[in-house]
Amino acid sequence: MAGCCVTISPDPAYRPRLVVMVKLPRPGRVKTRLARGIGAVPAAWWMRHQLRRLWRRLADPRWDMVLAVAPDAALCAADWPRGLPLLAQGQGDLGDRMGRLLRSLPPGPVCIIGADIPDITCAHVARAFGALGRADVVFGPAPDGGYWLVGMRRTTRIPATLFHGVRWSSAHALADSIASLPRMRIAQVDTLADVDVPADLKPRRDHARPARPATE
Repeated sequence: MAGCCVTISPDPAYRPRLVVMVKLPRPGRVKTRLARGIGAVPAAWWMRHQLRRLWRRLADPRWDMVLAVAPDAALCAADWPRGLPLLAQGQGDLGDRMGRLLRSLPPGPVCIIGADIPDITCAHVARAFGALGRADVVFGPAPDGGYWLVGMRRTTRIPATLFHGVRWSSAHALADSIASLPRMRIAQVDTLADVDVPADLKPRRDHARPARPATE
């Protein structure tokens, strides 16, 4: 599998990296909750087009974009844009996989997002990286109690408790994640919604709220 990847080399300038966690956009493998409402093929079609829009929209000279793909065997799939570095997400729950990414990437600030956030723009990402100038960790909250972004400055050791005890896919995910980071300075930025179920495909203008003041 290693031959299918674009190597990520250490950068002496510690450039910011935006990691997009993606699943192979094939029927039955992606957006399963959405598929239960609209069908597996339409859900995979939506995800495929969302991915194309996402990496075109978020390409920016201020950061390097990396795709963390699942399953690991999908590293060699033809679905990904050429030239972007690819990483395997590996095994475990969401916290295991995000923690592995945050610990294994070369030095520099890292923000991790999902691929199913239609309203995200470069301005949202820039605000998250900007928040890491004064905080150790940044979250982008979601209206359902989860979050669409987590980022770390990574200038101090990442706590062993990172993401321990988080109740994923629940209204407690953000609060539990913050609780797993004792004594770290936390900032929160814009609230954005992702797409999980058919109702989320409706216009979400009232879900996009401005950034909250940073909290420490």
